[in-house]
Amino acid sequence: MSPTELPAWKALTAHAEQAKDVLLRDLFAANAHRFESFSIELDDLLFDYSKQRVTEETIRLLVDLATEARLGERIAELFAGAPVNQTENRSVLHMALRASPDAPFQIDGRNLMPIVLRTREKMKGLADAIGHRTLKGHSGDPLTSIVNIGIGGSDLGPAMATEGLRPYWRDGLSAHFVSNVDPAHLTETLAHLDARHTLFIVSSKTFTTQETLLNAHAARRWLVSRLGEGAVEKHFVAVTANAQAASALGMAADNVFEMWDWVGGRFSLWSAIGLPVACAIGMDRFNELLDGGREVDEHFRAAPFERNVPVMMALVGIWCRNFLGIGSHAIVPYCQALERFPAFLQQLEMESNGKSVDQQGKPVAGYATAPVLWGAPGTNAQHAFFQLLHQGTDIISADFIAPVQSHCEAKEQHAALLSNCFAQTEALMMGRQHQDPTRAFSGNRPTSTILFDKLTPRALGRLIALYEHKVFVQGTLWNIHSFDQWGVELGKELANGILPELSGAPASPHDGSTAGLVARVKARG
Repeated sequence: MSPTELPAWKALTAHAEQAKDVLLRDLFAANAHRFESFSIELDDLLFDYSKQRVTEETIRLLVDLATEARLGERIAELFAGAPVNQTENRSVLHMALRASPDAPFQIDGRNLMPIVLRTREKMKGLADAIGHRTLKGHSGDPLTSIVNIGIGGSDLGPAMATEGLRPYWRDGLSAHFVSNVDPAHLTETLAHLDARHTLFIVSSKTFTTQETLLNAHAARRWLVSRLGEGAVEKHFVAVTANAQAASALGMAADNVFEMWDWVGGRFSLWSAIGLPVACAIGMDRFNELLDGGREVDEHFRAAPFERNVPVMMALVGIWCRNFLGIGSHAIVPYCQALERFPAFLQQLEMESNGKSVDQQGKPVAGYATAPVLWGAPGTNAQHAFFQLLHQGTDIISADFIAPVQSHCEAKEQHAALLSNCFAQTEALMMGRQHQDPTRAFSGNRPTSTILFDKLTPRALGRLIALYEHKVFVQGTLWNIHSFDQWGVELGKELANGILPELSGAPASPHDGSTAGLVARVKARG
């Protein structure tokens, strides 16, 4: 059923028309307790959406929309292992990866926790061996440099988390991430590494991803040229559901970590895809990351919608996208450690909900789905794109994310960081009148702020899980499939056809532009 047919959607449409001229600064002036009324706490995490263009009536209608869309039933189905990935007839149970050992996660009556716990234990064995310097390479030297080779969910999640948790890295270890098939990415990464100390983690659920396999074969050639063919099985591990393909690359069976079809790539950080994170910070810390995610799962299942952080994140996003007509959303972490968080969320949200076909196989009509998502860390972002946020012709919503405490001792700098974060949301909300139009700010530009005490593994786990569940809620209300990504397949298929043409094979029929580009490369390459 199209969400536009729901009574609450129609009521929200009328409400938005009535509220279009409401100013946030007036709402704050009229309600001294607006901050308390429009914010939610989850342990040390605070979600403040009081600077969103919402009123009590807006929230009531949005909660009605969630209820009418049977969100509660959909959440229960998700956790019960129903095949909510309907186009592939798969369950979606990445929550099991961070669950406690006695959790009741099942698919068709089969308990998933034994295989989850077995993989966790295997991850611990590798992470401990690296941390204790007992994992030795072909030459008998300890392996201390980790190179993760993957792309998409096999890169963005682990790379973001590993970099974000750098203060927890164990001494003497380094972690590197190679995703781009551009040979410069791998070449520049390996240029400063010693093969005797390097462990490659090749992460690909299917072990058929072109970019990952090309980079893996290139890394293999680099290793063999320095240490010989016999070094491969001691310097390569794989994370995949295709153990046979990993074996064909020369990997020992004991060095293959299992993946499952009920874990989507962009939700797979919690699995052995997170192996580089566990190696860098240790398995105990990685378990804290899992704990944070599990705490959000429990909150998501139990809290009423109006006090449920991921539900309210999703509903506020739908209000901005579908009723205020905002098509672009910025993620601005005031935390340099979260530099890669916007890129991670780009895949999580746009690959999940960038859909134009509904769950009945019909074109989405009469409403928009996922906005364009982008961003960069503050305060750098202030000197890049904030001019457009404040005075551009398009209204852009934004999430501001910040830790109250820094891992660094420089309290003065961290205070300056937070002051900028809060000042920007205030300026975007309040605006400023000025007789010179070039110095006037309209304000009324909606933002949410997420604060937490410190960027610990647990805090990061919470943050990631919040956005995961936000994606699910929005996909449910938009009546689309959030857990497939058929839109990326066509380009892959065409690339496989063009590749041999660039090496001299006869050209297939193409449009004029593509044919001209192929001919140009063949002539000048």
